[in-house]
Amino acid sequence: MARRHDPGRRQRIIDAAIRVAARDGLAGLSHRTVAAEADVPLGSTTYHFATLDELLVAALCQANEGFARVLDDSGVAAAPGTDLAAGLARVLGRWLGGDRPGAELEYELYLAALRRPALRPVAARWTEETVARLSTRVDPVTARTLVALMDGICLQVLLTGGSYDEEYAREALGRVIGGGGGRRTEGPGEDAPGP
Repeated sequence: MARRHDPGRRQRIIDAAIRVAARDGLAGLSHRTVAAEADVPLGSTTYHFATLDELLVAALCQANEGFARVLDDSGVAAAPGTDLAAGLARVLGRWLGGDRPGAELEYELYLAALRRPALRPVAARWTEETVARLSTRVDPVTARTLVALMDGICLQVLLTGGSYDEEYAREALGRVIGGGGGRRTEGPGEDAPGP
């Protein structure tokens, strides 16, 4: 019997993994549950993703694209002269308000890197790419601090089930931007200006 060509199967498996993880958490994710969700033979999931970590890496890569897309679509990183703090606060509001299960899943996958070393490069890449986007507006140290603060705000909202306070986020982000002045800092080994 000829094997049926199915070029979209790998993507359907990733999409199914994301749905299973969103519904059942990472504890409910297995090749078997993903195969059932994708309506493909179990062998297809192990053919495309030999280990569960490989499948999680693919899912995290795809989930990371969600926030990057919201940030890029906002234009805030590429709009000099605009209020960066207000723009980033709006981005967080869209991210958390648009599809909270998507944000929850992204953070669950992101935090899984604590126990699954295979996910660490993907989590690190997301951080570095976001820092690079923001470094078009502020110095790299301030950009990294903004990413850490945005992560913290998102985690607080997701973990407490609270509502997102855009004005609080704008104020907090503004303090980081104002504290660094949004200026590029000196390179390693160069003296920083005095107070």
